Amino acid sequence: FILKAILYLSCYWKLKKNAEKHCPQGPPGVQGRDGNPGVNGIPGTPGIPGRDGAKGEKGECVSERFEEPWKPNFKQCAWSALNYGIDLGKIADCTFTKQRPDSALRVLFSGSLRLKCKAACCQRWYFTFNGAECSRPLPIESIIYLDQGSPELNSTINIHRTSSVEGLCEGISAGLVDVGIWVGTCADYPRGDASTGWNSVSRMIIEELPK
Repeated sequence: FILKAILYLSCYWKLKKNAEKHCPQGPPGVQGRDGNPGVNGIPGTPGIPGRDGAKGEKGECVSERFEEPWKPNFKQCAWSALNYGIDLGKIADCTFTKQRPDSALRVLFSGSLRLKCKAACCQRWYFTFNGAECSRPLPIESIIYLDQGSPELNSTINIHRTSSVEGLCEGISAGLVDVGIWVGTCADYPRGDASTGWNSVSRMIIEELPK
């Protein structure tokens, strides 16, 4: 039995080798389709934390300033026919409440002004604030200069004209401010015969303005 088995296997291997020598290999088959996507894998472990970056430069400190919105603040004083004939001194005043210390005051006087004289003369109308003229930046004034040229013509020149004195003054403290309109002489010129507010309305307007 053993001998028959050995002869049988020997014949089988010889036949297989002869079949491989005499049978050519066929063409490759059609490529198969892609399989279905696989399921997600197990999440990985967290990475090592990164190092702190370099220290930045110190920033600037910016403070915000909140202010109340600006509200108009103005006042008008008016006089009917002042007919004030003084040549030196205060003509009229108006009290005003200034709300902020860093604001400016705009002032206006409008009224009839007249000057007459026999020879050259000059008169000056100006504002004061609590008794002192404006210093920031300069006084607020208006002048009239008259040079008659001949004493004989004095009786013919007597003209009253509506004029104005106007300007802006800074550096005045908050609170009550006595605003006055005055008349005086000009430097190096003789005094004339001045008149303010003849036969007409005169008015003073005061307004507080932001800087």
